[in-house]
Amino acid sequence: MASSYFEENTLQDLLEEIRYVYMSDERPWIIGYSGGKDSTVVTHLVYTMLKQLPPEKRHKKVYIVSSDTLVENPLIKIYLDQMLDQLRTAASKEHDNLPVVVKKVTPEPDNSFWANVIGRGFPTPRTNGTFRWCTDRLKIAPSGKYIQSIIEEQNTEVVVLLGVRKAESSARRKRMEGRELLGRLLNRHETIKKAFVYPAISELTTDDVWDILGSNQRKTAWGGDNNELISLYAGADSGECPFAGISSRDKQQQSCGQSRFGCWICTVVKEDKSLNGFIRSGHRELRPLAEFRKWLMDIRDRDEYREKKRRDGTVYYTANNELGYGPFTWEARQMILRRLLATQRQMNYELITMEELQAIDKIWDEEKDITRRTLVDIYFEETGVRLPWDGFKHPLFDERTREKIALYAKRSNVPVELVNSMILGTNLYKHYSNTKGLREKLTKAVSQQWLQEKSLCEPGEGMSNGTGEGQTI
Repeated sequence: MASSYFEENTLQDLLEEIRYVYMSDERPWIIGYSGGKDSTVVTHLVYTMLKQLPPEKRHKKVYIVSSDTLVENPLIKIYLDQMLDQLRTAASKEHDNLPVVVKKVTPEPDNSFWANVIGRGFPTPRTNGTFRWCTDRLKIAPSGKYIQSIIEEQNTEVVVLLGVRKAESSARRKRMEGRELLGRLLNRHETIKKAFVYPAISELTTDDVWDILGSNQRKTAWGGDNNELISLYAGADSGECPFAGISSRDKQQQSCGQSRFGCWICTVVKEDKSLNGFIRSGHRELRPLAEFRKWLMDIRDRDEYREKKRRDGTVYYTANNELGYGPFTWEARQMILRRLLATQRQMNYELITMEELQAIDKIWDEEKDITRRTLVDIYFEETGVRLPWDGFKHPLFDERTREKIALYAKRSNVPVELVNSMILGTNLYKHYSNTKGLREKLTKAVSQQWLQEKSLCEPGEGMSNGTGEGQTI
């Protein structure tokens, strides 16, 4: 068992170190705040330090940044939003008058979990360590983008404070010690230029963390109630997802751990102990989420729900000399959307945003849907409500014309999917005077239909372009 930091130091010693680092330069601070125990302690300590400083010495801003994947566990999302609201209110001029900026970042709607799975057909991340595209796209990239915006807008370096501790694991200890700059408290950030990392609580044990959270009558420095956080941990065995850590393409296998506060739909773990723990502790309202997650994992590798080519049109053979899987089929994507909307209606809780639905609708219009009405009609059929843009959605051709297209394609022994893809490509570029984009689109459409299977096949290779089992996205 790791020895407690407080066997040789006091809490005030730690606060003095944090104050020293804060006062040492003009670089803004950025705290990655997930709402979990470690990031809560970091935020609590920094907030306490700022309150202890005379106003004239609070010379630089502290950005408290939370990354919402849009598929967070509802209990955690509700709690986190409450904490962020409390932080904004407490730091304002009317209260503590601290140079604190609270920001919640999310993935772009067209790069969210549902835009990639339902829109583009990405297979869900796997439990065997392959094709873990989610953490980077949903968690790390949005926070990294925000950090980069601060660096560019203010033309400055920044210091990122993360709730990472050496006591969490021997592997983490080795990684952290390997990055430490001799004789310094700051480490260079692995992926963001002009960013340094200050692991303020790196020496604390788990017991130290809980001791701090249990002090001050279990209140945070900004007035939050740690009893709620303790209650959440009591209901689930949890850790924390990365904030702005590794995001390089060759390291996308990084996950959020075996059990943690995070995405309710996570398929990286076989069993989501956090979600199931909440249900066992009495939150039966979450059962539809567990059922949906299990269903999505069950259909992932069924032959009838997966295409036999990648999104770029190439095909490959497995070690068993069988065609490898590509993205979810067009029919499967519609089925997933229907079931998600049904679950959303059952829970009376937003599981997919309007912005994500718009992004998926656009992806379908460009890639699959010659009717241009599939998504809006599914939404109406499942919810009884028309989407705001429903009235603007008109088919490219009427039903009779679409039937004739399908008939002519069959007579000519040409896949109707190929014909529809070429029609959609032509429609997308019909107002462009430069025909280069159209030519490339049509060439891609043809190559995606296995008309050149032998030349396209790459035996033994994993999936690429974000549609299969490899790491290249």
